[in-house]
Amino acid sequence: MSEGASYAAAGVDIEAGDRAVELMKEWVAKATRPEVVGGLGGFAGLFDASALTAYRRPLLATSTDGIGTKVQIAQRMDKHDTIGFDLVGMVVDDLVVCGAEPLFMTDYICTGKVVPETIAQIVKGIAEACVEAGTALVGGETAEHPGLLEPDEYDVAGASTGVVEADELLGAERVKAGDVVVAMASSGLHSNGYSLVRHVFFDRAKWALDREVPELGTTLGETLLTPTRVYAKHCLELIRALNKNDATPLHAMSHITGGGFAANLARVIPSELSVRIDRSTWSPAPIFGLVGQLGAVELLELEKTLNMGAGMVAVLDQSAADAAIAELAARDIPAWVCGEVLATPGGAVTLEGDYAK
Repeated sequence: MSEGASYAAAGVDIEAGDRAVELMKEWVAKATRPEVVGGLGGFAGLFDASALTAYRRPLLATSTDGIGTKVQIAQRMDKHDTIGFDLVGMVVDDLVVCGAEPLFMTDYICTGKVVPETIAQIVKGIAEACVEAGTALVGGETAEHPGLLEPDEYDVAGASTGVVEADELLGAERVKAGDVVVAMASSGLHSNGYSLVRHVFFDRAKWALDREVPELGTTLGETLLTPTRVYAKHCLELIRALNKNDATPLHAMSHITGGGFAANLARVIPSELSVRIDRSTWSPAPIFGLVGQLGAVELLELEKTLNMGAGMVAVLDQSAADAAIAELAARDIPAWVCGEVLATPGGAVTLEGDYAK
């Protein structure tokens, strides 16, 4: 007589999941805030909302996202401790553009087979990025999906909640003609456009991840796995440094993710204005040019897919531009004036000229 069915026989290892939780506890404990109540292991993460009583009119902001197909690079390289920065960056930096401080975050990891050490490495990266962002990692979920995913495959997603004072909310309604656009350098590709990037390097060029690329100064894989720069804490400090004493020269921010520079910046530009961006004010990192060259990708296609070296932008009064750039430089974020807001209706963002060599 055959043995009866079981969860383990179906491919789900509960004990491996429990071990993964034990391994990740050390890292989760570091990604906390004073408002966090309890620890890892409960059904829900708890956050003391009495902290919000200090606000005159608190607005809660929420965001959710994933890493996208960049996870395949981590899987193929068997390096899993950096993609947490991609997840956290994609989530919390969508909150900070409206001026919201990210308070707490949860994550979700779905895999074909739970390998405790791999899960712990993923969570390690998430926790370290949460520390960098100043947000708490209050919980998460690991799910094993045998038959749906291969044993070495996984996907990662997350969500975060933040808060901003209602009368300090940043956005299009503050932007005015004569404002300038300050770009903040990206660390590389970040976590967008990897379906195109993978197609170019692997399907068309047939490059291997361990290929040494002189233009990059390292291997292709190391460059593709460069973690996303997490701007949240730096942008919050920039807002606090500039918008104080009833002066509010910083008007809006835009996170440059899927859709590229123009489409994302246009989301915070009112319809009665437009923006001109001067490409000659910066030189994208070599990886962007390689994608274009090897894939015969037209410039406009590149620009609507990749960040082209600018991962975050601020729209602010021209008089505050130098102070903003200096504040960001002090936080090791290269920044520069890349464009201006025009009194031309339409809400369009136009990139002009050629990138600097």
